[in-house]
Amino acid sequence: MRKSFGDNEVLKGIDLHVQSGEVVCLIGASGSGKSTFLRCVNHLEKIDGGLLWVGDRAVGYRIKGDKLHEQSHNEICADRTDIGMVFQHFNLFPHMTVLENLMEAPIRVLKHRKADVRRRALDLLEKVGLSEKAGAYPRHLSGGQQQRVAIARALCMQPKLMLFDEPTSALDPELVGEVLRVMKDLARTGMTMIVVTHEMGFARDVADRVVFMHGGRIIEEGPAEEVIGNPQHERTRAFLSAVL
Repeated sequence: MRKSFGDNEVLKGIDLHVQSGEVVCLIGASGSGKSTFLRCVNHLEKIDGGLLWVGDRAVGYRIKGDKLHEQSHNEICADRTDIGMVFQHFNLFPHMTVLENLMEAPIRVLKHRKADVRRRALDLLEKVGLSEKAGAYPRHLSGGQQQRVAIARALCMQPKLMLFDEPTSALDPELVGEVLRVMKDLARTGMTMIVVTHEMGFARDVADRVVFMHGGRIIEEGPAEEVIGNPQHERTRAFLSAVL
């Protein structure tokens, strides 16, 4: 897969396969292409070369015979409902309560019954430890609480794949742990997850596979204990020596 912004080729031929139920952590310095890769998976950015598949569907395209046909905006939005994404910044609707934030998309986009969505939303808030905040507004929550709400909101859409783009980078250090605990619990349920992170402890403990990116390419990948504990490539070693 390739992606350019003008003359700047950000992704220079990414070839990566993620199994159902696998947790993959992407690591690397800022500017290595990690976040752009996630945005391409969710079709927030259009790829310039190659194909990207989620399940049995090519993201952004339909294949008919031996030809590719670009999807319409509505088709892309429909496919995107299978993919949950949690950003660095929480992107909650400030004028809605926590519960309303969770319920909005499943009702409006998926057309699910309000009573069913409410039950699902309350169950998810319990799982992320925020049952008592259902009626609160985002401005009354800490950053860690807002990020946990953002995770619950993505899960309320019942996605097949969850993407996390440095979900703890905007948090104060004392709030990071509460978000990582929710993510660890989610990984234990068998959710397929691709996580861009600088939290090496989380990657070592949770990831089935760690992928090191540099300059828009995958430089090294493998089990966490190998890539983090015994990196083979000099660029991986240099990066890890700087962050550990």
